[in-house]
Amino acid sequence: MAPSSLACDGCGQTATPEHIARRLQRLEWTTRYRPVHIGTLLLSGVSPRAEEEFLYAGIFQGEAGRLLEAVGISPAGKSTEVVLSEFQRGGFLLTHVLECPLESVQSDGPSLESLLAQQISRVATRIRRSIKPKRVVLVSELLASVAARLSSTELGCAVVLDKGKPFVVDSPNASEAGQLLRKALTSSTAGM
Repeated sequence: MAPSSLACDGCGQTATPEHIARRLQRLEWTTRYRPVHIGTLLLSGVSPRAEEEFLYAGIFQGEAGRLLEAVGISPAGKSTEVVLSEFQRGGFLLTHVLECPLESVQSDGPSLESLLAQQISRVATRIRRSIKPKRVVLVSELLASVAARLSSTELGCAVVLDKGKPFVVDSPNASEAGQLLRKALTSSTAGM
């Protein structure tokens, strides 16, 4: 089997050497700031394509900036290390169902929905066996179709949703979702 026909275990897409190199870099960044005890796993749909939007790259634009705002962490005037350490000390970890950015969807290849559906069981097993958070918060509209599958029974911990749906923090107009998420995090922390 040719290397280009292998599927990436983090996203199910074709794994070229460049794809694997980018995945390993993102795993390295994420692992550096993984809390020992994870209080809240923020689960998003697809890792952002732009490096500056990937939280652990430390540039804090796009998705990264919206997530920091949603959990109440301001990067203003702080170094990357200080911001990510604050996120880590808060017990937060961000991961994505598709751990790699979506490559171009080809007509003969799997759709985004099918890639998410294919990966969701693997992600649930990883959450239950390896990550072991106290709660999981869905923060992407892309996860609406799989939210019902991600029950507390399936994950072994509380699942925090916005009226049965994911918090839509992955939208450019996500300030309201961020406020709702902060409120939900505060109220679910009080119940822990």
